[in-house]
Amino acid sequence: MPVIECVSEVRASLGEGAVWDDRANVLWWVDIPRGHVHSLDPVSGAETHHEVGEPVGCLAVREAGGLLLATRSGFWFYDPETGDKTPISDPEADRPMNRFNDGTTDAQGRFWAGTMRDGGSDTPDGAFYRLDPDLTVTLWRDNIYTTNGLAFSPDGKRMYFSDSYPAVRTIWACDYDTETGTPGTPEVFFDTNAVAGRPDGGTVDAEGCYWQAGVSGWQVYRLSPEGEVLMTIDMPVEKPTKPMFGGPDLDILFVTSLAGGLTEGSHQPDAGRLFAITGLGVRGVPQTRFAG
Repeated sequence: MPVIECVSEVRASLGEGAVWDDRANVLWWVDIPRGHVHSLDPVSGAETHHEVGEPVGCLAVREAGGLLLATRSGFWFYDPETGDKTPISDPEADRPMNRFNDGTTDAQGRFWAGTMRDGGSDTPDGAFYRLDPDLTVTLWRDNIYTTNGLAFSPDGKRMYFSDSYPAVRTIWACDYDTETGTPGTPEVFFDTNAVAGRPDGGTVDAEGCYWQAGVSGWQVYRLSPEGEVLMTIDMPVEKPTKPMFGGPDLDILFVTSLAGGLTEGSHQPDAGRLFAITGLGVRGVPQTRFAG
């Protein structure tokens, strides 16, 4: 039976962006509006905390060392040891109200990330971008309200993404050309009106199943490659935001969460905290480093 526990003293305003570094054996995650980047060694319990000076939506570990950040002002390289930030590109310099939100790497080390209006919007201001190792930025898909759910199947040939907006709340999947980094035609993978939570961050396990944080639904879901609900995990918080497998054996599911906008009168002292779920009987897949 799964066991859920808090594993960090940090209470994030909006915890997100969890990524497991399988060489350093630490989990990286962010607090978006505060511009904080955190790391956790789940074995020793040691944590680090970094301020990057602006809202940061997601990150990737770099093959060359350090981190890649997607922030309000675009893509940056970041050295957590020195605090140095090196600008790469701001693909939405003409959209100052937007910021990056969710992101992940494909199996070839390209970085995918999506934008949204900071604080949310009733107009589809967001878009998905691909950052190649040569630092070229390509717009793939726009007219998205709240970009989310980016993940790739274990063989890298299927791409998932979602829109969390309440009137959309849909996860799509498409074939993915690993040679060119080009997605095929998306098809609806899962309509989250079938469950309590809207789609937030996602990841996959070694069996090819997709894990979705059901924001506002108090739950995390495991979906088969065919889009069937295989497992529902009840969380102690209303707004889980991003699942990510980690730990030395990739058998711990870490889940970030959101502290704001909770249902009035609900008792959630651990909202915004980082959770670890054990006893699931499945493992994740290693997260590819950004190759640039």
